[in-house]
Amino acid sequence: MEIKSVLIADEIEQECVDILTQNGFQITYKIKQTKEELLETVPRHDAVLVRSATKITKEIIEAAAGKLKVIGRAGTGVDNIDVEAASQHGVLVMNTPQANSRSAAELTCILILSLSRHIAQADATMKAGKWLRKEFMGEEVFGRTVAILGCGRIGSEVAQRLKAFGMRCIGYDPVLNKEQAAERGIELLSLDEIWPLADYITVHVPLIPSTKDLINRQALTKCKDGVRIINVARGGIVNEIDLVDALNSGKAKGAAFDVFEQEPPIYRELINHPKAICTPHLGASTLDAQLRVATEVAENLVAINQGKILGAINAKEIGL
Repeated sequence: MEIKSVLIADEIEQECVDILTQNGFQITYKIKQTKEELLETVPRHDAVLVRSATKITKEIIEAAAGKLKVIGRAGTGVDNIDVEAASQHGVLVMNTPQANSRSAAELTCILILSLSRHIAQADATMKAGKWLRKEFMGEEVFGRTVAILGCGRIGSEVAQRLKAFGMRCIGYDPVLNKEQAAERGIELLSLDEIWPLADYITVHVPLIPSTKDLINRQALTKCKDGVRIINVARGGIVNEIDLVDALNSGKAKGAAFDVFEQEPPIYRELINHPKAICTPHLGASTLDAQLRVATEVAENLVAINQGKILGAINAKEIGL
């Protein structure tokens, strides 16, 4: 496989462009394209690079069949790419899962600490000219139990940081065994064992059919009273309507969300809830992570022309 021409369809750091240019790639930089425009531009290139804004659909992949060889995702999630269609047409899909792990883990820990001390709510009242010192009694995280659903790169980084605060880290992951989880500082349990134990539950699994509404009304009913839910993974893993009901009833004491089932969100009950902290999908929004993402996705393309496949998520499906 040889890549000569690359379409960059979303904004990306200059470092990516520089690496590709220095290695002889022909670059087309055209962002914010309509579907109709993508149907014209993608089939003219060997590779297309996207972030999360541009959707590479089955229709686009089929239109580019025979020419398009690689879809590069500068980031982790590939829910904006029809991976099945890409595999059917022999198109390699790559992502950069390690590049933003640290930034997402740090945001997760920040949100957990903010929930424990009501930071966002206290700040809002100060800006409103109020001094409500007695209204925001918090709790230490030391000695509390955090459940990490998904103990991969980000979940493991979260555990490493929260153990330094003296938290007990339990977790669920269908891929790891108990020994592998223990090496990451996590006590592996089943979901049914986790629900009644956790003071905080943070999700770090991909959004796939088996994780859709993973935390729903039934799961929340089994949780400890006063549980706090954090989602910096993907919207849809936690049922937002069920969570709002739990916040209203007092079953859940707090929630912190960086991702939503629909983005920008239309359902406002969670965002506007006084017990919730919400941010606009900032998990990878650090200068450090974006530089790593841009560099890694470019280096992955360079590697292809050197006979190496890096960051591929469907290499087996297309026979590589």
